[in-house]
Amino acid sequence: MHHFFVDHQQIREGKVYITGSDYNHAVRVLRLRAGEEILISDEAGRDYLCCVEAAVETEAEGGDQEVPHLRAAITEERQDNHELPARVWLFQGLPKSDKLELIIQKATELGVSDIVPVEMKNCVVRLDQKKAEDKRKRWQAIAESAAKQSKRSRIPKIHPLMRFTEAIRMSEDFAVKLLPYENERGIAGMCEAIVNFLPERDIAVFIGPEGGFDPLEVKLAENHGVQAVSLGKRILRTETAAIAVLSLIMIRLEIAAEMGFLEE
Repeated sequence: MHHFFVDHQQIREGKVYITGSDYNHAVRVLRLRAGEEILISDEAGRDYLCCVEAAVETEAEGGDQEVPHLRAAITEERQDNHELPARVWLFQGLPKSDKLELIIQKATELGVSDIVPVEMKNCVVRLDQKKAEDKRKRWQAIAESAAKQSKRSRIPKIHPLMRFTEAIRMSEDFAVKLLPYENERGIAGMCEAIVNFLPERDIAVFIGPEGGFDPLEVKLAENHGVQAVSLGKRILRTETAAIAVLSLIMIRLEIAAEMGFLEE
């Protein structure tokens, strides 16, 4: 079933109006026809099962504006969305090449709510403001595509590139803050952290770039309540570390929600 994201202004009187690039994709690429079922998610994370009624090339709106659209009737509002029961933010050290595209895709599938590219001391890649914004737009499109594929109810937000100190400040109010660090020893810290992955608790995860965290960055993070943890005896690539931690968080939160675990 094809999946589209819309804002609340595109839903009115039991109908959904798909416009813009989504309209072109639905009509000219997917060739949707009347009677076909589609899934619609709005910006509040509500999911609607809809039935396509018609594709309209032009319609007058506001007197003189013509907007092509695909019109679909809402047949069911689904009660359970496909989001994790807690906000999970990924603060990702900027990696080389197109690795961040893979990380964004997989992090979206695993349920993150926000992804923040972070400039750290050991990052090889350096982006000026214009290049960073062009990249962010592409990264946001990748997140949207992955959200559609995985039937997410929301699209993760890709934040502008920021410095490590700014990222630490942004995470101050999170209930759980983790930093996987290759020099940390013993798995006990990670086991302790897993217990604290509970519904309604905001979780922040800091992942270093290929060169890892600088010791001063780790110290700064720990001074602001971030817990350094080990992911085991092997050194993981930056993209593997992100996927490993987010997988643990996803599974723990899903189990906690289904089994009714509550925060003490």
